[in-house]
Amino acid sequence: MTSPQQVQDEILNTVRKSQETVVEAIKTWVETVQSITPKLPSVNVPLADKLPKPEDVVASAYDFAEKLLAGQRKFAEDVVKAMAALPSGEDSKPKASK
Repeated sequence: MTSPQQVQDEILNTVRKSQETVVEAIKTWVETVQSITPKLPSVNVPLADKLPKPEDVVASAYDFAEKLLAGQRKFAEDVVKAMAALPSGEDSKPKASK
C-alpha cells in the first residue's frame, strides 16, 4: 500500500523534474536567440539602476508567501485546537428509545 508521504514525495519529484526541464529549455532558447541575433547597442534607461533586480523581486515574493503560508498554518492549527473541545460523535449521539 502506498503511504500519503510516498505519494507526496512522488508528486514533488515529478514537479522538480518538470521544473528542471523547463529551465533547461529556457537556457537552450536563450543560447539560440543570442547566437542568431546581432549585438544590440546599449540603451541607457533613466533610473534603471533604481529598479529592483529580478532575483530580488522573486526572493521578496517568496518571503512574503512563506510568511503568509506560516500564518495560514497557525490559523488552521488554532482552529483544530479550538474544535478539539467538542465532544466526539460517539458520546453525543442521542440514544434510541425502545
